[in-house]
Amino acid sequence: MKQEVKEFAVEKAKEMMNAFSCSPEAKAAAESWLAALGTEVEQAETEKFLAELEADVLPVEACVAFTASEAGIQLFGAEKAKQMHAHSLELQKSGAVYCDCPACTAGAAILARKAEML
Repeated sequence: MKQEVKEFAVEKAKEMMNAFSCSPEAKAAAESWLAALGTEVEQAETEKFLAELEADVLPVEACVAFTASEAGIQLFGAEKAKQMHAHSLELQKSGAVYCDCPACTAGAAILARKAEML
């Protein structure tokens, strides 16, 4: 992986990890990937990290459903989930492809460069 791509992905991974909306699984995958950089397991950890991002970066339709679900309410709290649901409906109406929370935005940016990372 080119150094510029690696630096970009490291920056975005750290943004994602620090986001309130980052799942524990995505954070753990990012931590493992960052720890593996420059080692013999870097490629394997890159593949695992990207697979986790593919599972965690929410398409806007899933965001609409999740923010209205019991799991979403438990994760964000009732008031925040309600606000996020209204926002996700607006995103859907605007034609957005992915959730625009900080974790999904950073994760989607990494996924946009997946081919360069593999």
